[in-house]
Amino acid sequence: MASFKVTISDIKGKSISKELKDSDAVPLLGLQLGDEAGADAVGLSGVLTLTGGSDKSGVPMRSDVHGAARKYVLLSKGVGLQDAEKGQRVRKLVRGNTISEETYQVNCRYDGELPAADDEQADDDDAEASQPEEGKN
Repeated sequence: MASFKVTISDIKGKSISKELKDSDAVPLLGLQLGDEAGADAVGLSGVLTLTGGSDKSGVPMRSDVHGAARKYVLLSKGVGLQDAEKGQRVRKLVRGNTISEETYQVNCRYDGELPAADDEQADDDDAEASQPEEGKN
């Protein structure tokens, strides 16, 4: 079955990463970049917009390459190409815009604000501070 690392960014710029395995990952299979999916798969309420991703080898997904296959395409700018001079075109390996079982990482944009994880960590810190430390004089 499929398993993904999902990176979710919110409107404030905060991002979190979650891993989806087996039945949790099924709702994302077959979706294309730019599609919207329910955020309940990752434990949030709202909508996720798929913005990008890569496969296990690090080959990036491009929204203008159709399907889920890896293809060599001629690029002049954009995702998958760095440091191209003016007028230069390079043939690079990219993956199509459809999420498949070969996809390793999926990048998403969340339509709201992500819940603060600091509250849970602050509660743990308070619990540790209230316990006396042994061996101190």
